[in-house]
Amino acid sequence: MNLHKLILTNNACYKAGKTITPKGIMVHSTGANNPNLKRYVGPDDGSLGKNQYNNHWNQDKPGGRQVCVHAFIGKLADGSIATYQTLPWNHRGWHAGSSANDTHISFEICEDGLTDASYFSAVYNEAVELCVYLCKQYGLTEKDIICHSEGYKLGIASNHGDVMHWFPKHGKSMDTFRADVKSGLVSAAPVDPTTLKKYYRVQVGAYSVKSNADVMLAKIKAAGFTDAFIKYSE
Repeated sequence: MNLHKLILTNNACYKAGKTITPKGIMVHSTGANNPNLKRYVGPDDGSLGKNQYNNHWNQDKPGGRQVCVHAFIGKLADGSIATYQTLPWNHRGWHAGSSANDTHISFEICEDGLTDASYFSAVYNEAVELCVYLCKQYGLTEKDIICHSEGYKLGIASNHGDVMHWFPKHGKSMDTFRADVKSGLVSAAPVDPTTLKKYYRVQVGAYSVKSNADVMLAKIKAAGFTDAFIKYSE
């Protein structure tokens, strides 16, 4: 997973300051043929690229709407795929149009023309890895993941079709998605603490007189250690 962070602090959702205890994850897709993250995430951080229309979601009410999700998946300026976290994970988002806002972490996958198999595979795998990461963070399983259209059928989200208008075009469904997340959780089993390496730390000393510390620092440098290996703090 290629995870970045750019919190949408100007969005009214962020400014509302409400939090949740995450009980699930809701998968969305944007419904527009624009796979570029800069369309939704901004301003440019050097990787996103500049949004010439300045219509990203880091503003009070993007397009006059009360909308905000926890993350976006799509293309960076160089064409590579990334995830951008846009709200704290335990922040109450504005994504479901109903009660799932109170329970679910949400993310949007930036749609393209829905026919590019290479792009779909890349963002699908990125979304699986994001869900594995979030499940581990919040003690969730693949059973706690739904898409927006499934949320509507459960009565906890508004009537949207995402992502089932897209995934089947490439031989995928939310069932295959959950199965892939389950596989990711199994392969991401915690490391046995008995196999962890043991480290021995050595501290040269601490000095109440700065000149004495400077003398020792000079000796260390004279011994051939570079500044990268020297920690010197007051």
